[in-house]
Amino acid sequence: MANGKAVKGSQVPTKLRGNAIAFFFLWVTSLLFGRTPKPDASTPDAPKQDPSYEPTRRKNVVQLPKIPKEQSRVHRTAWRERAAARILYLEQQADRERCRTVENPAEQRQREKTLEGIARHLEEAGHAICAPRRLFSGAAALERTWANLRATDVMLLGLCSEEDLISRSTDVLGYVEQHLGPGNPLRVRAEAVAERMQVQGPQPGDRGLLVLALSAAYDALDAEVRRVRSLSVILRIATFFVLLGAAGLALWGWYCPRSLNLCFIPKGGDNAACPSGEFRLHDHDVPSHYAQHTDVLVTEAAGLAGAALTVIASLRRIQGTSTPYMLPLSAALLKFPTGALTAFIGVLLIRGAFIPGLSDLDSSAQIMAWAVIFGAAQHIVTRFVDERARETLSDVGRTPADPEPGSPGTEPVPAQTGKGATDDT
Repeated sequence: MANGKAVKGSQVPTKLRGNAIAFFFLWVTSLLFGRTPKPDASTPDAPKQDPSYEPTRRKNVVQLPKIPKEQSRVHRTAWRERAAARILYLEQQADRERCRTVENPAEQRQREKTLEGIARHLEEAGHAICAPRRLFSGAAALERTWANLRATDVMLLGLCSEEDLISRSTDVLGYVEQHLGPGNPLRVRAEAVAERMQVQGPQPGDRGLLVLALSAAYDALDAEVRRVRSLSVILRIATFFVLLGAAGLALWGWYCPRSLNLCFIPKGGDNAACPSGEFRLHDHDVPSHYAQHTDVLVTEAAGLAGAALTVIASLRRIQGTSTPYMLPLSAALLKFPTGALTAFIGVLLIRGAFIPGLSDLDSSAQIMAWAVIFGAAQHIVTRFVDERARETLSDVGRTPADPEPGSPGTEPVPAQTGKGATDDT
């Protein structure tokens, strides 16, 4: 019986292996013979293609090539996906214009040259979104992409038919009113042209004016986004240097704790209070003898906790932005190293008896509590940065207003004299 069980058990793997081979053979057979044959043009039942339609032979620029394994950091981000969709739309519009011809040979050659320029712009935009991501290269790729896409949109406006020009005039007018001031000459003329075009149709020179107005609106939008980007970069650089200063103080306190003394000896007390703990007094009554390596580090950590509270409290007023640069996040990150720095400076001011009534702290808990308060007090300094960030974000997409009379930079209105002047006596 034991031998029979052993033989029967040895046959089980062989049976399973045979079933797996049979299943694999059936799967391969179904793949080979289960394909539907491609329709041949010679067969009578094959669908006939329209001879007037010629598919575009140019390679789609948004098709990502196979990324090598060594470039595994290449990922598609949200703005790249949005740009890829925009490229597809503009390619379809360019193919549509390529199918339309005009009778004038000179104008037709000019259209072909413009379409070649559009293809180059779309190719540059496709290369920008498909390029491998490197450190500090995201902003350059983004600007390269949208600059080419906006240039393509402007060039397509110059090629579209009169019917499309009438329909696009409303869209162009929306961009112009959103990004150009009410007193801008291009905006004034574009509004008049768009209003007349809806009634009388396009007149000679209307297309060129709308092209110039749309280009100026895109330039104004680029200037608004550049201001957001520059402020975001400034805040990140400032955050780096403030963090570098806080880390330098922590290292200084670690290697030279007596030079950055944050300890207190209360009057009539038996212990010396330091940020990292309390120590019983010995023969020395100088606070620097009880300074520890971690005093500055612990104080800055308490300041970070206080700054984190202010960041959480400020989240209730934070709002999203359509710009690709995370300006609110850059403003929030600046609070953390600033809180660590203000906590150290605040405790140091108390240690130097700069604040009356707070010359002596009785315990390490009091020192840590004041460090948290000083860390939260960094909001007094950084709130101006928050206000500037909100103003910069609100300027994106907001219609610029003309300066009011009497404001700086405007000329005073001359007093009316002669006939028609009134006397207020």
